[in-house]
Amino acid sequence: MITAMEQLLHFTHDHMLNLVHLQPNHDNKNENSDEEEEEKEEGEEDDFVAEEKHVGQCKMCKEGIYSFHMSYYECKDCDDDYSLHKICAEMPKTLQNHPSHDPHPDHNLTLSEGFQRSDDPYFTPDSEWTCGVCNLKRKNLFNYHCSICGINMDIICATMSQQKMDHPSHPHQLQRMPKKMVSCCNACGEEHQGTFYHCTTCFCYSIHLDCALLPAKLLIQQHTDATFTHSHPLTLAYSFPRVDRAAKYYPKCRVCMKGFYIYFWLYKCDKCQYYVHINCATSKTEPFMSIFLHPGSGKIYKNFKDDDYPNLLHCPFPDESYNLLRHYFLNNKKEFITMIKEEEHGGEMLNHFSHQHPLILLDSHTQQTSLIVLHNPMKKIQVLCDGCLKPITEMPFYKCSEISSCGFVLHEWCARLPSQIQHHPGHPEHVLVLVSKNPHQLLGLFFCDICRLPGNSFAYGCIACDYYVDINCAFLPKEITHEAHPGHLLSRINASSADLSKKLCNSCECYLQDCNIAFHCPSCDFYLDTECALLFPGMMRHKFDKHPLSLRYNPVENHPGDYFCEICEDKFDPKNWFYHCSSTCAQSMHPACAPLILECEKHVYAMFKRGVFCYMNVKFEGTIEIQRLHEHRLSFLQGIQSHGLCKVCGKELQYNMIFKCLKCEYSVHVYVFNFMSWCHTPKSERRKRSGVDDVMSSITTYAV
Repeated sequence: MITAMEQLLHFTHDHMLNLVHLQPNHDNKNENSDEEEEEKEEGEEDDFVAEEKHVGQCKMCKEGIYSFHMSYYECKDCDDDYSLHKICAEMPKTLQNHPSHDPHPDHNLTLSEGFQRSDDPYFTPDSEWTCGVCNLKRKNLFNYHCSICGINMDIICATMSQQKMDHPSHPHQLQRMPKKMVSCCNACGEEHQGTFYHCTTCFCYSIHLDCALLPAKLLIQQHTDATFTHSHPLTLAYSFPRVDRAAKYYPKCRVCMKGFYIYFWLYKCDKCQYYVHINCATSKTEPFMSIFLHPGSGKIYKNFKDDDYPNLLHCPFPDESYNLLRHYFLNNKKEFITMIKEEEHGGEMLNHFSHQHPLILLDSHTQQTSLIVLHNPMKKIQVLCDGCLKPITEMPFYKCSEISSCGFVLHEWCARLPSQIQHHPGHPEHVLVLVSKNPHQLLGLFFCDICRLPGNSFAYGCIACDYYVDINCAFLPKEITHEAHPGHLLSRINASSADLSKKLCNSCECYLQDCNIAFHCPSCDFYLDTECALLFPGMMRHKFDKHPLSLRYNPVENHPGDYFCEICEDKFDPKNWFYHCSSTCAQSMHPACAPLILECEKHVYAMFKRGVFCYMNVKFEGTIEIQRLHEHRLSFLQGIQSHGLCKVCGKELQYNMIFKCLKCEYSVHVYVFNFMSWCHTPKSERRKRSGVDDVMSSITTYAV
């Protein structure tokens, strides 16, 4: 790396000085270097050495010796690292016609050390003096002295015209500016104080010395005290063109989560979609900087103690079977035990208000093992709780004792729900009462006023206000944590307030004004709506993949290419959440496309973030009959492409809830059918409970 070129005996030192040449660290790659890089096995570490920007200090000008100086003189015989800039070591003893000695450029300037004023009786060689060019106080520094004017010029100002650099970021040579200053740097866009280099051709282009000396490659953890980590070295880039940013969905800095400007420098990973500002990559991060930490960037400092929150809900849920009710049941059993006694055990009967037959509790002590069938989507076995419509994957659970007549099942916690709740955050003014079906809608359908999802499961409702929430949204916690924002508490907030109308969910980037309740980290201004916080499980299984898929919040490492959903085959933005298999298959998919619910596997609509989750609270079963609207019974189904168009509105039935006649192929949207029912109700009857009860009196509902 260092090669001896010449020798010099300098008057400031007793030993011979060797001229050493600083070779650039950017070695030329051979023609096969790109192919060799591609052939590297995954996980193999990169061989690189961070660029040494500072190799010593000049004994004459007291400034650093950097790689852009190209060469310098060094003593091989001394242990105290005696070094000189090449331009300092080769300065003449006398200068003539120097342009900075104005108005007397014809005076000779003599090279000397210290303060030169022999007529001063208090003169000492280490006295402080002022440079006549930059007006800075100097001490123990070589200078050029004019014996006629009595002016001293430090050797930095004397050699200013020779202090240049060739930087790869700019096509022209950069000249050192004569004075230290406070200015905005064209490399990072931030204000710096100190030494700048500017382009004499472009005039407006100037970069601070610290930015000019940034290493071509670095490991971010070595420069941020391991607060921010990435397994690969980052490469310095001198611009981020708009076309490149658009191709990567306008990525944000993985430290501060702010955007990039086209002309400012950045560090990027050539193997991953990892981008970071140069100041963020090289700063020594203090503990308070953890508020800028984005998920996956590195460590974070917790802002709460676990002992203060013993029953804290940690999201996302482990899998599709876990939900809020299970969490509360396991942590607050006494609050849930209202329907049966705690000492009841397997085999005992329960008469539940939601079902006409007695229910039997099935657990490990149950003798009738033939009754125990658990949900298994991989084997296309669907067992959904009739209370919350979530899968039943373990015991104990309740099952209808009339085995031959129906398959009604309930989670143990769904069977123990309290009959009413007070002071619900979305409707605190009235008590919400537990109902098995919405009494005012066909087949008990309702739209939850919290998550906005349709459902026909158990609900808590206020009949007077026509306000209904599904039983999971009825127990929203005051605080949660989420892996997307680790270590910080997220507090429940009223998202419908005017102050939050323009805030976006950090997951889906939808406006919070579209939901009633959200979760917020006040120190980071981080928001999650209830759907993103509670809807997507942390792990799920694809029916065509033997590996589980995990919920990811950032682009995956060792994934330099574009991201395509394996289900809909569309390209997607990896800044938004997605499911990914970290095993050899490396498949990715939208959360909206992840087929973990059997009844939605063939009918995916990923335009909206809900996708296959849209009807997760709906059980498609049952028939209705309204003779004045259609002569045959209508089945409640989810629309698919073969169902064609609605017979009333003429729009496609696919992806929607529909009523279909299996005899005459008559099909209609549920919302259209509800409107038709309303129109056929006399005006006098509409005034009674909005006219719904009278419509329901002419409807007969049967379970399939």
